[in-house]
This record gives sequence, structure tokens and C-alpha cells, in this order.
Amino acid sequence: MKKYFLFAVALFFLANGFAQSKPAYIIYNAKGKKQSYAKMIRQLSKQDIVLIGEFHNNAISHWMELEITKDCKENRSLVLGAEMFEQDNQTALDQYLAGKLSAKGLDSNARLWKNYPTDYAPLVNFAKEQGIAFAATNIPRRYAAIVSKGGFEALDTIPTLAKSWIAPLPIAYDSTLPGYQNMMTMMAGHGSANMPKAQASKDATMAYFILKYFVPGSLFIHYNGSYHSDNHDGIVWYLQKTNPALKLATVTTVSQKDIQHLSEENKNKADFIICVDEDMTNTY
Repeated sequence: MKKYFLFAVALFFLANGFAQSKPAYIIYNAKGKKQSYAKMIRQLSKQDIVLIGEFHNNAISHWMELEITKDCKENRSLVLGAEMFEQDNQTALDQYLAGKLSAKGLDSNARLWKNYPTDYAPLVNFAKEQGIAFAATNIPRRYAAIVSKGGFEALDTIPTLAKSWIAPLPIAYDSTLPGYQNMMTMMAGHGSANMPKAQASKDATMAYFILKYFVPGSLFIHYNGSYHSDNHDGIVWYLQKTNPALKLATVTTVSQKDIQHLSEENKNKADFIICVDEDMTNTY
């Protein structure tokens, strides 16, 4: 009997060893040092604003967003916000959070992303259950498209109501920021100088509504594509330009073949870097 028990214990530790040697993700700090999840939560909970940069189709990104939010809620009162909701859909989102609109009604009245049911509904429903405000921070897509075609000047022609859904005009812009310069490089002559301006209109608007909904003493957690906050660029630049005293932290997701060591190109992208195995299945 003792022999069988020892054999079972050996199998347990062998299986556990294999499981530990093949994690789906590892958390790093900006310098590439491995960090525990608990330490990350302690640091994030000390901030005024946390920007979580995601891969839109990455299951680990979305799971971590929800877990980070739940665990930060244990330490702080929260306000949430997301790129995935455009500001002209704020009323519908508020009505859903207040129980005045059903999930089907929200789908009918707001322009929800195709992966909303699996990836963002859990965040919104957590906010609803906990009575947490949730800000629709993004510029309506049609107005970002106007900037892409005609530059910031094109926004001067939109209706007054529409201007209330975007950052106040004129929108500040620094074309030398790495994120915007990289966009021009990636387009390699196939796009206009207005393309990064359209990106900036999103960054500026998200920053503006983050600050509008920010409650002193609470932690604001914002969900956005990683490009909007990587390298402390994009949204971060606009937040710091408006209020440099804010305590900010960023989280991002990267994908690597070998996640045991963070690559040089992925270092310094954020304060905390969730390095995901590149074989992780995409959600779409």
C-alpha cells in the first residue's frame, strides 16, 4: 500500500513539474525581470490610472483584464473605461448598467464589437454587479475617419453635439511621438500624414474622457489596444500633458515563441508586460 502511495505522489509531482514548466504566460516588469501577479496587483492598486493594453483577439489579455479588475477592486474603489465603447454610446451603456436596458437592448442601441459577448461583457457585467461607473471613452469611428481623410481641420465642420463626443478642439498633436512615427513607417508610403492624426484623435479623446470620469481617490482602469499606450505613448502622452501629477501605470501584452526570457524589443513597452506563448489560440 505504501508503495502505491509513493508511486501516486511521484506521479503528482511529475505532472505538476510538467505543468509548471509550460506556463501560458509570464509577467515581467519594464526591465524584463519576472514579476509575481501579486506584486503587480499591489503596484497597480497604488495608482490613479491604469491603462491595460490588450491584443484584441488574445484570450489571456481578456482574462487578465477581468482578473486584474476584480483583484484591484479588493483594495480600491474603481471607475472603468474602454476604447471599445464610443462616447456617443454612453447613454445606452449607462442605461444598461442601471438595469434600464437589457443586454439585447444594449446590443441594439450601442455599436458593440463583434467579440463583446466573450471578451468585454464580463467587464461590463462586473461593473453592473458592483455598481461601478463605466466610461465610453473613444471618439465615434466616423469622426476619426473624417480626420483620416481631412486632418484635424475637418472636425471644425461637424455639429456641436458631435464635438461633445470628442476631445476639445483644437486637438494637440506631436508628430514626433514614436507611435505616430512608427505608423508612417509601417504604411511605407501607402497612407497619408493624416493617418496618425486619426490615431491621435482617438488617443486624445480617450485621455479626455478618462480624466472627465476620473474620481480622485479612486482607481481608474482603462482597457485599450496595446498600441494606444505602449511605450508610455498615445493616451499616456495626453494624460500627462493635461495632468503631469497623476500616478499612472501601464500593462501590455506581447507574444513570443520563448516566454522564459523577455526579448529586448518588448522591454520598456509598459510597467508590466504579460508575455504570452505565441501558440496561444486567438479568439478570432
